[in-house]
Amino acid sequence: MRKAKIAITLDKNSISRLDHLVHANIFLNRSQAIQEAVDEKIERLERHRLAKECAKLDSAFEKAMAEEGLSEDLSEWPEY
Repeated sequence: MRKAKIAITLDKNSISRLDHLVHANIFLNRSQAIQEAVDEKIERLERHRLAKECAKLDSAFEKAMAEEGLSEDLSEWPEY
């Protein structure tokens, strides 16, 4: 995957904590630590968004739709 350089600003406490993780060999370097943190946060936000959208679904309607599909004669289904 292509990478691009960016500049970020962090407070000294965050940098110190980040450096501690690097020195403890939890991450190879600051860039890897920040990359993983950003990826994890984005994934968490996306899962939260999916959960919010799923909560909007009417479970009774979804169940009825699923049961309607199951009640069809299997001989009418295309062969794969």
